[in-house]
Amino acid sequence: MKIENLMKTALITLTMDAPLSKAKEAFDSNDIHHLLVLDDEGVLAGIITDRDLYKHLSPTVSTRQETHRDAALMQKKLHQIMARNLVTATTTHSLSEAVVLFHDNHISCLPVVDKQDKPIGIITWRDILKVLALQYKKRIATD
Repeated sequence: MKIENLMKTALITLTMDAPLSKAKEAFDSNDIHHLLVLDDEGVLAGIITDRDLYKHLSPTVSTRQETHRDAALMQKKLHQIMARNLVTATTTHSLSEAVVLFHDNHISCLPVVDKQDKPIGIITWRDILKVLALQYKKRIATD
């Protein structure tokens, strides 16, 4: 099975110069755990996970106890915290190859890029786990 059959293509992306406040909005308003960060040409430049974001935020952000320092942190740029050493895949990668990439690189998502390194999809460990669970259930039902 090719990962192009599993990848999500409705991508949520931000630019490198977007503030952390935009990333927080994206995570809060969508059921996602990974944001793809693009350069000015639309090339994949980095990834930010919800965990990366919350490591940089104070627990008082968006509360009555928010301080001026908290508000200033929300203006920090994504390129300052994003992961830059990216592991990517193409649509021709198989599910098995993706599993090896996840395991060997200790990653939680795999952006799928075209020949110009522009993102066209994303697959997460949750997507792979779902496929494996469904395959297992199907096998049990036929036994």
